[in-house]
Amino acid sequence: MKNILCFALLLVAGVSYGQIRFEGVVKDSLGTPLELANVIAINQETKGMESYGITNDQGVFRLELGKNSTFEIQISYVGMTTFKEVLSTAESNLEKTYTLVSENALDEVELVYTMPVTMKGDTLVYDADSFNTGTERKLEDVLENLPGVEINEDGQIEVEGKVVNKLMVNGKDFFDGDTKLATKNIPSKAVDKIQVLRNYSEVGQLSSVTNNSDNVALNIKLREGKESFWFGDITAGAGASPDAELYVLQPKLFYYSPKYSLNFIGDLNNTGEVALTRRDIRNFGGGFRAPSRDSGTSINLGDNGLNFLTNEANALEIENKLATGNFSYSPTQALDLSGFLIYNSSRVLSRETSFIRYTDPSLGIPDEATEQSSTERSNQALLKLSAKFQPNFNNQMDYDILARVSDDRQNQDAFSSVIGATTQFDEVTPYSINQNLNYYYTLNEDHIFAFEAQHLLRNEDPFYNAILENDPNDGSDAFDNTARALGLDTTQTTYDLGQDRRIKSNQLDAKLDYYNILNTKSNLNLTLGVILSRQQFDSRIFQFLDDGTEFNPTPTINEGRGVNDTEYNFSDFYLGVRYRFKAGKFTITPGLSAHAYGNRNIQFGETFEDNFFRLLPEFETLIQLKKSESLTLRYNMRNQFTDVTRLAEGLVLNSFNSIQFGESELQNALSHNVSLLYNSFNLFNYTNVFARAAYTNNIDQIRSLTNFDNVIRTSTFFNSNFADETVSVFGRVQRTFGKIQATLNASFNYTKINQFIQGQRSLNEGYTQTYTPGIRTNYKVAPNFTFRYRYSVTNNNQGGGETKFVTNAPSVEVDAYIWKSVTFRSNYTYTNQDLGNGDSQSFQNWDASLSYRKDRDSKWEFEVRATNILNIDAQVRNSANNLSVFVSETFIQPRFLTFRFIYTL
Repeated sequence: MKNILCFALLLVAGVSYGQIRFEGVVKDSLGTPLELANVIAINQETKGMESYGITNDQGVFRLELGKNSTFEIQISYVGMTTFKEVLSTAESNLEKTYTLVSENALDEVELVYTMPVTMKGDTLVYDADSFNTGTERKLEDVLENLPGVEINEDGQIEVEGKVVNKLMVNGKDFFDGDTKLATKNIPSKAVDKIQVLRNYSEVGQLSSVTNNSDNVALNIKLREGKESFWFGDITAGAGASPDAELYVLQPKLFYYSPKYSLNFIGDLNNTGEVALTRRDIRNFGGGFRAPSRDSGTSINLGDNGLNFLTNEANALEIENKLATGNFSYSPTQALDLSGFLIYNSSRVLSRETSFIRYTDPSLGIPDEATEQSSTERSNQALLKLSAKFQPNFNNQMDYDILARVSDDRQNQDAFSSVIGATTQFDEVTPYSINQNLNYYYTLNEDHIFAFEAQHLLRNEDPFYNAILENDPNDGSDAFDNTARALGLDTTQTTYDLGQDRRIKSNQLDAKLDYYNILNTKSNLNLTLGVILSRQQFDSRIFQFLDDGTEFNPTPTINEGRGVNDTEYNFSDFYLGVRYRFKAGKFTITPGLSAHAYGNRNIQFGETFEDNFFRLLPEFETLIQLKKSESLTLRYNMRNQFTDVTRLAEGLVLNSFNSIQFGESELQNALSHNVSLLYNSFNLFNYTNVFARAAYTNNIDQIRSLTNFDNVIRTSTFFNSNFADETVSVFGRVQRTFGKIQATLNASFNYTKINQFIQGQRSLNEGYTQTYTPGIRTNYKVAPNFTFRYRYSVTNNNQGGGETKFVTNAPSVEVDAYIWKSVTFRSNYTYTNQDLGNGDSQSFQNWDASLSYRKDRDSKWEFEVRATNILNIDAQVRNSANNLSVFVSETFIQPRFLTFRFIYTL
């Protein structure tokens, strides 16, 4: 690490050597400083842009120029005539003042060179070519070059610390609801400008009456071509690994015209390259946002899909098939139609060994060593259709429908030092249909109405089967006590148990908003809303006997309730009021909502009802310190309601070693939530600062009451008056020094959780702090390097037992564009984890690629790619939760070597 830091300092020193500082002030004819004026220095010898800058609120700019050289200075500002002059530098710094005049005072001077960054109101525009170095292949490569833009660990785009929730191409929606398909597939050669739309509102009528400070959208402007044009690329390749022949086929085709667009992305490979993970697709919301998101009510419908054991980044084998299509069509100026189809099929093999040590000896839970392998198959499909009708500015109607279906299966073979050998099988084939209808009407300049409604219909049918070894003559096997409690036949040579479940959810979420614009600085918002939810839950546990017949057991615990036939109805009728007003730099929005809640569940011939009334306050203050600097304080109180599976009183198998039963009289949990956000993006010195702090206090939290028999847990639920607390702080500072971009990310998380195990209450506290400094270069003609160092410390106090993990992970990435035809890219990471007891574990990751194309405009490119060059067979992970310490070794894909060719349209 010391050598890396020294090298980074040499890079910074190299940039500074041989340069002078050129500072100045730009004013108008009245002597008023001009903020956000563009200043460009063009090298007269090379005819290339040497440096650029943007004036701050005092009209000051600063450029770094070479000594003893001649430059053409161009200064431009909206509404002013562009100024040009030739400037010669010597050995010392320079200072000058410039005065711009209105466009009609003199003939306009043409601005030949494009500014790398410009600001137009709330829109920040990046010129892609100003930051590209030649090694870029996809949109994400372009975005990573831009100051203030990050691709986070989940593959999401972040701008100034805020996640981009909408991405468009030439103003048209691109797979609404996820940005990864765009970042990983749109060719970099097609990208001209990246427009960052701050304070983005999809409904222009509401932009002046709602707070959109957290909404960020991106619009990718394509390079100018014909009125209608195709672009994209097709990748095909093959290769070898120690165990299999490798193949890759990735067609990515895009068509754009003024009236419609078509996009197709395909991916067929067995190299582990996953465009969308199974989790990505499950979380793919299609851009849907619940109308009640700001009401103060949170109702959890649960997720009974298959929770796969394997993260695809840590799999032993992966076969993936992806086919996606996206379209948009505008038959008239008033009507826009769009939609997408996504189909993904994957097969994943995994193998893992682990050791679990329970930290509280008084609980009597034995430590457990396991070895498991699994085969996971997933087939998922999504279809979305959308229509937007806006005949005039005063009327807008939107309709969306999103349908999804999947067929997921998982087979697992495991051996436990406590339980012995087990075989498990999971299967689920759920489907859901989500519809959204919005209508926005502006009566006049003072009165606006907005109606939003969303309906969800979902059906889930998980099936679970587990087979465990059993000695009928030995009644002390590890699973025998649990088998007797479940009512199983213990005389069988195996315990072959299964469970059928079906969960049907039907929910309507709707609201009507009225906005009264009182004056230019204040408005009043009244909301009338409703949430109606109905869930049905059926389940049964059964046993397959040795002769193949099916046995329906009667449990000896839980009052013999081994089946579920539960109906749960929830309602929330609410009325909310918000008053928003501006006072100087402050925008203050206090609010209050009144809720009439209704809960009713019916099971085992009994009905439980809970109807009550509650007021939920909220408050927000936005302080606009400068045009690009703000501070936001938020507080809200939320009512949290659980799903039907925690209310159902019959036994449920989460797995053979995790059994639960619910409590029909569970009540809601209440939480207090406070957050503070700071945002600053200084175009004068390209410094981006983002900080977020949040605190949550949960009251009457729904928690589990758990008992262990060996390593088999049985849990039920209750409302606890012991509060849980969470504190999280995250900050990012990014600064650009010429061709060097320095970044520091820091985070801190604290959790306090009350848990009840074996009838004992314990308080568990966890602290995690992570620091990630990084340096990145952006040279046009020299190799570029990215250095990062992740340092993380995790402390857990688990009811008296303490653990500590320290992780050090330096990494380096190299991008080199050689002879204007060869691109070399490589990344290397070394991860070391100190276990806090004198022991440590480490592993390494190294990938590289070498590609050739005759020149940047060539249609053919040839690439050799190698992954896991060091042929590391496994990755080690250590973690701790509120009960145990977990050490695992996950086996990963071996060294892969593939040869590919890419054809660009």
